[in-house]
Amino acid sequence: MSARAPRTAWEELPDSVINAVEAQFGRVLKAETMSGGIMPGVVARLDIERGDHEHVFLKAIDRTHEAARLHLRERWAGENLREDTPAPRMLWADTLGGWHAAVWEYVGDNARHADLSPASPDLAPVLDTMALLGAILTPCPNGAMPVSDNVKALVAKGRALLDGPIGELPDRELFEEAFEGLDPAHLRGDTLLHYDLSASNLLVAGQRVKVVDWSFAARGPAWLDAALFAPRLVEAGHAPGKVDALLTTLTPWKSAPRPAVAGIAAAWTLFREYKARYGPKEIRDARARAAEAGRAWLAHQRAKG
Repeated sequence: MSARAPRTAWEELPDSVINAVEAQFGRVLKAETMSGGIMPGVVARLDIERGDHEHVFLKAIDRTHEAARLHLRERWAGENLREDTPAPRMLWADTLGGWHAAVWEYVGDNARHADLSPASPDLAPVLDTMALLGAILTPCPNGAMPVSDNVKALVAKGRALLDGPIGELPDRELFEEAFEGLDPAHLRGDTLLHYDLSASNLLVAGQRVKVVDWSFAARGPAWLDAALFAPRLVEAGHAPGKVDALLTTLTPWKSAPRPAVAGIAAAWTLFREYKARYGPKEIRDARARAAEAGRAWLAHQRAKG
């Protein structure tokens, strides 16, 4: 995706979408556009006058936008996640007036983003939730796209950097060697993966964790969500060796193919390095910090062999 444009407001949606939402849930008293995040379109909390829900969460996008496919993938997830999945339920979805729209449960004003730092009380419930996801979402519902499609996007950006002038990319040999170990067969599996677990997509209320934003949901091996989550923990302040120890509480992690873990770490890191160099200016510093964490995690994996 290109540079982020300002998000569309609820009031700018086609009348057909607004009328359908209000027919389904009641008159909207207030619409608060949500800040943060990178998903284009309308992302808003709606305060409802009557009905079963005081608040709901709306996502909508022009069907011609390049990110529309991600909205549709999240809609698919909403239609196929088991009811006991620790995630907000999708309450309604339709395509009207040239817009894809979906309404979700609102997690609540008391929910906050997970704290992934060392000694955080959120770590145990987050890891428990990841274990639960792996159990609930295996076997994968029919119709999920293969996770290899997601990984291709990471690898493409990584290759763009690796194919650049010699000496421009630090640790070039480290990344090249890691990529060599990423066999497409490693990406096959029968678990529905979230693929983008991070502090911003993990909402904590008390000891309960809700997993939001399923726009990259895909079929793959059960260990992959943990592999993609690992550099997030490094970025939050954990030493790479400690991250490995934390993830051993997840059964699939114990049998994860280490060459593939290193290959995914390389792809994850180079994607963020690419965005740190060429992405929208407002995200470059954050992506640079993520890339630094990814390098540390990759170096640890390569040292383990």
